[in-house]
Amino acid sequence: MSIDPKTFAAEIASAYAKREIISAPSTRDGGIDLDTAYAVEAEAVQARRASGRQTVGWKVGYANKALWRALKLDTLVWSHMYDDTVRYADWNDATMSIAPMFSPKIEPEIVFQLAKTPASSDPVAVLEAVEWYALGFEIIDCVFPDWKFQPTDFVASRGLHAALFIGEPVYVEPEDIAKLVTELSEFTLRLLKNNELVEEGAAKNALKSPALCVGELFEAMQRRGAETLKAGDLISTGTLTTSLPMTAGDTWIASLSGIPPSSLTLRIT
Repeated sequence: MSIDPKTFAAEIASAYAKREIISAPSTRDGGIDLDTAYAVEAEAVQARRASGRQTVGWKVGYANKALWRALKLDTLVWSHMYDDTVRYADWNDATMSIAPMFSPKIEPEIVFQLAKTPASSDPVAVLEAVEWYALGFEIIDCVFPDWKFQPTDFVASRGLHAALFIGEPVYVEPEDIAKLVTELSEFTLRLLKNNELVEEGAAKNALKSPALCVGELFEAMQRRGAETLKAGDLISTGTLTTSLPMTAGDTWIASLSGIPPSSLTLRIT
């Protein structure tokens, strides 16, 4: 039995709205391939646009080549983000309620906003196309049992994307690009929960550099014949730590070393 993209897009939307567990498409009779998963995601985009929402950019998944061979991937995967899921933190401090979510987790990521379509996947060309970058918190949510899913399930479920909080932008100046290429491959991050260190991350966890992650996304979208990156797009470039569960009352702080900005705080209610 093959999965009908429109039917499953409606099913996944309903599961999130009702906070109900459903089986992952990869576990169903016939499974699901990546082409079908992207067709499901496209149906979700169409439905959201029909409801009045706008797409504002992209989030990536599996931005870690160490996973690709085991998962039979030859590149990262992606899904859309929306004008009602992306929010900006005032003075690098934000508050969010997780009451509408099923089983949320948090991921610190570097976010870019493009000023134009990159000329190539080279990190210099990528940064020449970037207007600004910022530290962000990607919030993911999963309605599959025990958070178990394959890359195809990730794509079909809208990239597990629930929200993205973006901190203060750092604008990219042409004279800083050469230095920034190096800094974006070497920075480190500390993630604190309620003022206690829970994990450390680094640029290497996002394809060795968030700029390289954007370049990989640019090429992968071209190969698939999908929408292309364009001016104004936001790109969340993959988690810098493992994904960690959230509960009401948490205060999460991500702090960077090696690049500005210094930190981002998210308070959970």
